[in-house]
Amino acid sequence: MNKFLHLEGDMLQIKGATKIVSSTTSQAVVETADSTIVVTGQNIEVKRLNLDEQDVCLSGTFSQFKFNSSAVKVPLLKRIFK
Repeated sequence: MNKFLHLEGDMLQIKGATKIVSSTTSQAVVETADSTIVVTGQNIEVKRLNLDEQDVCLSGTFSQFKFNSSAVKVPLLKRIFK
């Protein structure tokens, strides 16, 4: 499934979610198949969670989104000397 983020007002919808790693009022960490999305802000709440359809809906005041790839990093020397 493709993933996408849809932000409208104080609602954020994340499609392609496989797991909510953690959720507090200031940060939510959502895992997808190939990356991790860290959402920070204020008054963050999980409004809807349906992992069968891979859909998460958050509400709050969002200030920052970070995307971390889950790909394994290969050291530079190993890439040079295959």
